[in-house]
Amino acid sequence: MNASAEWKQGMLFEGRSESGHAVRFDAAAGHAAGLSPMEAVLTALCGCTSVDVVSILQKKREPLEGLVVSAEAEQAAAPPRIFTHIHLSYRIRGKVSEKAAEDAVALSKNKYCSVSKMLEKSASISYSVEYER
Repeated sequence: MNASAEWKQGMLFEGRSESGHAVRFDAAAGHAAGLSPMEAVLTALCGCTSVDVVSILQKKREPLEGLVVSAEAEQAAAPPRIFTHIHLSYRIRGKVSEKAAEDAVALSKNKYCSVSKMLEKSASISYSVEYER
């Protein structure tokens, strides 16, 4: 896997992935033109675990109608401002079995989500699951 980031101006950068996709990083206060790099990491965590949970629930033939994963993170006060704690909230829509949902979230956190496994080296990660029927 390869990636790059090119400085555009000020504190604006364009990241490119090997697959050809681009993302704008804005490290200036307010991040008006793009994600900060740390926001991108947190967003990647939400995306990674979402993929796992949807895949697991689909394999179990659960009637999933929607999933939103959101994250709240605490960072160290001094540089490097690594994440020290992350709480993931899973909002599941559909008549999904609570046991199947809890199992899918646990499998993602404990086995499948590469981003989660990397981040838990420096941050504790907790989660909660909410259901919309």
